[in-house]
Amino acid sequence: MVEPIRIGGSPLVVLRAPARADRPAFIEATVAPGRGFMLLQAKLALPSGHVVDVLEAPAPNEAAEALNGGEADFAGNAAFAFGGALLAPFANRIRGRPLASSREIETLIDGMPARLPRNWGGRAPGAETYAMHGLILMAPVTFIQTTPGSVVGRLSADSFAGRWPGRADMSFAWSLAGGALRLRVDAISRGPDDLPIGLGWHPYFRIPSGQRGQARLRVPAARRVAVNNYDEVLPTGELLDLTDTPHDFRSRGGKALGDIYLDDCFTDLKAVRGVATAELFDPEAGLVLGVAARAPPVRAIQIYAPPDKAFVVIEPQFNLADPYGAQWPPGQETGMLRLPPGSSARYDVRVTARRLEQQ
Repeated sequence: MVEPIRIGGSPLVVLRAPARADRPAFIEATVAPGRGFMLLQAKLALPSGHVVDVLEAPAPNEAAEALNGGEADFAGNAAFAFGGALLAPFANRIRGRPLASSREIETLIDGMPARLPRNWGGRAPGAETYAMHGLILMAPVTFIQTTPGSVVGRLSADSFAGRWPGRADMSFAWSLAGGALRLRVDAISRGPDDLPIGLGWHPYFRIPSGQRGQARLRVPAARRVAVNNYDEVLPTGELLDLTDTPHDFRSRGGKALGDIYLDDCFTDLKAVRGVATAELFDPEAGLVLGVAARAPPVRAIQIYAPPDKAFVVIEPQFNLADPYGAQWPPGQETGMLRLPPGSSARYDVRVTARRLEQQ
């Protein structure tokens, strides 16, 4: 008997749903509960019968090797190198004072002291390092597969191993229904103090044709966060208007990626009936992927798209980069929530696909 692949001590969970004859539909999703309930892969069936791997990710056995330890996986970094990691209690970057005695930073979270892992930063000599993408990347999540097409999980995160102010319980749900892939994350403040919280998701969407230059992107954002450079990618505190700039991706049919490099946090999202939707168009493949998030609380979409890769990372998230940083002017909304004891926040994202001629 073949042993099931285990990541983070837990077996993988595979969700399945039927294909559709009238339009593209998500028919499979592979979840790793042992690594913060991350999504390893999702499969899309076309009416032609062709099946597309939607995420840039290795095969499950290779993913298990990358995710089961090693120096490259410090603080769970391997979880956001492919697939789709979940980000909590913050998304993106948080800066602080590096501690020489450990791989940590000291910082203030909503005015309260915290020590976070110093797990990312610029690759150039002397570049700043900082905390990246939350504290659940390695967390084992208790789960139940409720139907063939859905799985739910729970995590008593408490104070995230003493690293975070406040105490949290978290619940998660992945599901396939109506041809769509859906993610729901709930964070509940356990008290006695308020809980600062920011949630996000980090999916690597493949460009199905493999032809990056002709792919088109639509992001319904009016501004982006200015950064010092694309090595450290640290916010300066300025928000840049996108009108008549190369970073304006608001047009209905999207804008060709060409050879532009993107590692940018887009904000001032335009929501329609409470939902902000980013889209990835692949004219060569005749497909459009839509990533729709409740906004607010989602106030930003981070886009990572290097010109030599055939993927686009589309990250709906509550918060801007380094949300508690001193670079932000007084009163600037940076997206982190403060939950009083007993209250909760929900992150809700739905991924759909359609044929390009169905615009």
